[in-house]
Amino acid sequence: MEIKKSPKANLENKKSLFLEIGLVLSLALVLGLFEWTTHDKEEVMSLTGQTVAIEDEQAPITQDTPPPPPEQIKEPVMTEELQIVENDVKVETDFISTDDSDQKIEIKPYVEAKPVEEEVEVEETIPFAIIEEKPMFQGKDANEFTKWVYSNIEYPEIARENGISGRVTVEFMIDKDGSVKNVKVLRGVDSSLDQAAVRVIQKSPKWSPGKQRGKPAKVKYTFPIIFQLK
Repeated sequence: MEIKKSPKANLENKKSLFLEIGLVLSLALVLGLFEWTTHDKEEVMSLTGQTVAIEDEQAPITQDTPPPPPEQIKEPVMTEELQIVENDVKVETDFISTDDSDQKIEIKPYVEAKPVEEEVEVEETIPFAIIEEKPMFQGKDANEFTKWVYSNIEYPEIARENGISGRVTVEFMIDKDGSVKNVKVLRGVDSSLDQAAVRVIQKSPKWSPGKQRGKPAKVKYTFPIIFQLK
């Protein structure tokens, strides 16, 4: 048996109607949602029939506060105005001590200390010819010293055997105390004769020291000794 359907019972004919109804309901739902979010408060009917006020929770808006601008350094401004101040200001020269002992502080002017110059005595050896007061040998002049040298000198035997003779010039110093020092040969002939001349001068007794400006002084004396064979 063949089942026959009625054209009115066929749902395919109402497909476009259902689609339009669904679109209308969806659009109404979307508009309702937009409308609901734009109100801060909206009354919603609860299932019990009571009206409940719902507050729209909005997230707090946070904004970073910008840092304050750096402080600008003001440049000094040069002015050409001259302020004339009368010179009648009294300056206090008294110093106040903050010490509890009430001690007075005496302020003395600074004086630069001068370096002490030490007098260095320069010992000068004066030649025999220009000394003011010449040295004296045994209370007499230089001729007495010449006699003493020739009476005490010894002619070297080796020089006598070899026939050596000549003139030896000796230099020595008569010190402030009259002693003979620094004996040396200025011009020699032979080593044996030179040594004999130095030995005899070193044996000399003390002299009376020479004086320069009334004070004892060192005197340089040059003395020739002649070695002559007989």
